[in-house]
Amino acid sequence: MDDSEPARAALEHALSVFPNDEVTVVHVVDELEAGYGGRPPVTDSGGTDADEPEFFADVRDIAAERDRRVETAVVEGTSADAILEYVRDNDVDGIVMGSEGRSGVSRMLLGSVAEAVTRQASVPVTIVP
Repeated sequence: MDDSEPARAALEHALSVFPNDEVTVVHVVDELEAGYGGRPPVTDSGGTDADEPEFFADVRDIAAERDRRVETAVVEGTSADAILEYVRDNDVDGIVMGSEGRSGVSRMLLGSVAEAVTRQASVPVTIVP
């Protein structure tokens, strides 16, 4: 979750398609961003936490509108690598993510996170436009 419209669409898709499964929303704080002081505080909380990104409140609201609850986690690293590591370490069955998030120069320099995750994931990946 990067607080983009495609990421929100992916969350809504996951909640709809997997109504009986646990959904964990993962936000990655990129290590490049963190190194330049642009890093929000990092936690890996399953509930509300004052140090987590503000948009996690919106994430919980989206889930509550569907009578669902989501877990949250914030991890630090290179986006695709951090997502893949989280999947390996937490017995994840599948990944649902937005097709876009980064844009402009950031996307050209860092590549498509969705593409990298799809190529390297050991579990099914659903890309939501």
